[in-house]
Amino acid sequence: MMNFVVKTIANAGALAVAVWLLDKITLTGDSTGKKVGTLILVALIFGLVNFVVKPIVQLLSLPLLILTLGLFTLIVNALMLLLTSWLADKLDLSFHVEGFWTAVLGGLIISIVSWALNVVLPDRD
Repeated sequence: MMNFVVKTIANAGALAVAVWLLDKITLTGDSTGKKVGTLILVALIFGLVNFVVKPIVQLLSLPLLILTLGLFTLIVNALMLLLTSWLADKLDLSFHVEGFWTAVLGGLIISIVSWALNVVLPDRD
């Protein structure tokens, strides 16, 4: 359970950094509390998408992953971020990613920050 909380916080932090660095990834809200709550909900959606959908997409795109020596993972991450944005829109959350190339750069930022936060934060079950 603690591992789930740590990963969710790391995802929320990584999403916050992407929102902060990229103008085309937006998070709107009236107050800081509302923005934090939205970030946590979006992090949960992002974690769920990465847990359920990403392995299926990676399996189906295995030949491309092998052919590009893993660089196609950037495209898969971008697609997962776009799917998260679409789901957040359907759930009436104020998180939006505008454009594919923004999603590629956002996915790269989220991957790096999430990795760094997972190194720093404790990892207990």
